[in-house]
Amino acid sequence: MVRIVLRRRKSPLSREEVMVTDRPEVRRAVSAAALGNMMEWFDFGVYAYLAAVLGKVFFPDSSPGVQVISSFATFAAAFLVRPLGGLAFGPLGDRIGRQRVLAATMIMMAVSTFAVGLLPGYGTVGLLAPVLLLVCRLVQGFSTGGEYAGATTYIAEYSPDERRGFLGSWLDFGTFVGYALGSALVTTLTATLGEGTMVDWGWRLPFLLSGPLGLIGLYMRMRLEETPAFRAAAAVGMGKDPDQSPGALAKHAEEGRQSGHGRLKETFTRHWQAVLICMGLVVVYNVTSYLVTSYLPTYMTETLGRDSTTSQLLILCTMIVVALTITTVGRYSDVWGRRPVFMAGSVALVALAIPALLLIRAQGVVLQAVGCLILGLLLVCFAGTAASTLPALFPTRLRYGALSVSYNISVSLFGGTTPLVVSALIENTHNQMIPAYYLMAAGAIGFVSAFYLYETAGRPLRGSGPMVESEEEARELVARSRVEAGRRARDVWMRLRHHGHRNHTEP
Repeated sequence: MVRIVLRRRKSPLSREEVMVTDRPEVRRAVSAAALGNMMEWFDFGVYAYLAAVLGKVFFPDSSPGVQVISSFATFAAAFLVRPLGGLAFGPLGDRIGRQRVLAATMIMMAVSTFAVGLLPGYGTVGLLAPVLLLVCRLVQGFSTGGEYAGATTYIAEYSPDERRGFLGSWLDFGTFVGYALGSALVTTLTATLGEGTMVDWGWRLPFLLSGPLGLIGLYMRMRLEETPAFRAAAAVGMGKDPDQSPGALAKHAEEGRQSGHGRLKETFTRHWQAVLICMGLVVVYNVTSYLVTSYLPTYMTETLGRDSTTSQLLILCTMIVVALTITTVGRYSDVWGRRPVFMAGSVALVALAIPALLLIRAQGVVLQAVGCLILGLLLVCFAGTAASTLPALFPTRLRYGALSVSYNISVSLFGGTTPLVVSALIENTHNQMIPAYYLMAAGAIGFVSAFYLYETAGRPLRGSGPMVESEEEARELVARSRVEAGRRARDVWMRLRHHGHRNHTEP
């Protein structure tokens, strides 16, 4: 009894264990990470809005429906290599640092996206044209495999515990701003140049713009420092923590030298539950995201026969609403918790997917706009909380690699393939309600995953100490910890006293 009670005691926090964040440094970290994500989704927005045009440029001998499917197949191919990128960049980020890997992924993304704008069309080089497009997409997908997980890890490890939801939501704010910029550019070019000119050469312009954007993003990321959590873990791994026992230091040093294969093995053997929860949450977020952002413009024009400019404007307005509300959802997730937001969004997705799609299929721009708005508001429930929820599932020394692999496997199987699978199902079944059913299935998976999610709002990341914004907050946290430790000590004394008194009075 005595050993059990004493084992449950926790020492109070010392001031050295509480990290005080530097606000200007946090702002730089969030801005640089969000800019990289913005560039990634600028490419997605451009590609989604140009899917029909790219089908005519690179697959001209096919029927219009097959052209769209071929274009989305090339889009989906990039997601098939994302797990490989996660396997390469994730464990590397856990070994050499987050900042270096994020700079490398930025370079690869910018170069591959820029190269698409220089490709010759099918009419010039024949079958080599779609092959070159596929190569560029594969390089872009490989680099993206280390981008989102690294960016979420970077922001999470820089954010104070009480504001991680709000600061993390700026990453996905960059996502939808990038998508909105890409789609707005394509919409403007289509309205200005006309579809004929877009097929001839206008489609190249949005891709060529990624070059300057990539240089700006690379400059910002090269100026970043490594995250406090990684620096602390690396210091312990090198035996620089004087408070650790020799045995603990030796263990941390061995963990620091652990190979990428060893880290992945540990991830799937000791943290498999977190991996499954992560994959389920990614399914509901990314299926909703890619269906709304990448597939819905094509669905409205090619399947429903709507005017392309009107359809693009509706989705663009929806993305603007998502961008304007996403940080509000992130802020309130710090108050309400991540789990309730994910569960409520999943239930609403199951309930409202069919009504939203029926409104999109209805006649009249107003009803279509309401349907798009419903899907956008459902999407923001997941987008506003994902960046703060997913990194908190894994400990610091495994976070980048575990999140990269879990996230990218889920995205490659269920997220990026959404436009291809849904368009192929509609082509074969002629059922225009397939997108709603797909969303409902994703909502069910998201609800189950959120049900088993451990709440992390306002709590330190696994493997890291508390993080606050000011010295005053640090002192208050240490004082509260000492008070709680005193109460626990009193409880221990009362239990021991009661236990001793009972043994003394027993015959």
